[in-house]
Amino acid sequence: MQYAPDTATPEPAPEARSLRGRSAAFVAERIRERILSGQLPPGERLSERSLTEGLGVTRTPLREAFKILEAEGLLAIVPNRGAQVVELSPADVDMAMELLAGLESVAAELACARGTDEQFAKVAGLHARMVACQRAGDLVGYFRVNQDIHQHIVDCAHNPALSRVYRTESARVRLYRFAGNRVSARWSRAVSEHEQILLALQQRQGPLLRELLRAHHLNGWRVTRKVLENELQPDL
Repeated sequence: MQYAPDTATPEPAPEARSLRGRSAAFVAERIRERILSGQLPPGERLSERSLTEGLGVTRTPLREAFKILEAEGLLAIVPNRGAQVVELSPADVDMAMELLAGLESVAAELACARGTDEQFAKVAGLHARMVACQRAGDLVGYFRVNQDIHQHIVDCAHNPALSRVYRTESARVRLYRFAGNRVSARWSRAVSEHEQILLALQQRQGPLLRELLRAHHLNGWRVTRKVLENELQPDL
């Protein structure tokens, strides 16, 4: 019995299939890493052609990823110009950090009074992941989990309005807060400060947690601002 030659389109290699199946979430993650690492600096305009070719995706998931990153405050989508990395001045971030520190101060005592043991266990688990990232030298992973910890502490206050405002403002300046973590000495001190913050939360010591969070913000922003002044406005 003779068989006709196989003229069907060959099955694409697994790698090719995975490229086509990459989702907006995957694309957003890759771009987010480039932004937070400084590969895509503030003010940089993103080339859709370059990104689709480099990431092996079509324009549809790419544009969906842009929307995700815009909601996180990392990108601005400008009509007729496309997407670009958000650019703020140190003074802009100063004001945002004052607001975030104030919101965490309000949340601290409420979190200790209203938070559940399950929520505190979640924060403890995130802390362990953050420490693991720090030991592995995973700066992007460390920063992401660090931000989750702060948001979870605020969420422990069980005040949806407080959580919403904190989440929105935190997203707007996320890129700039990351800059300070590139200073290795600050990275190590921040982990130590977080250990004290976790203990105060678990012991439900509201006033202490409030002061620890405020000091943590001030210490981190002091380092970060110097980095931003050098990177964004070297003539300051």
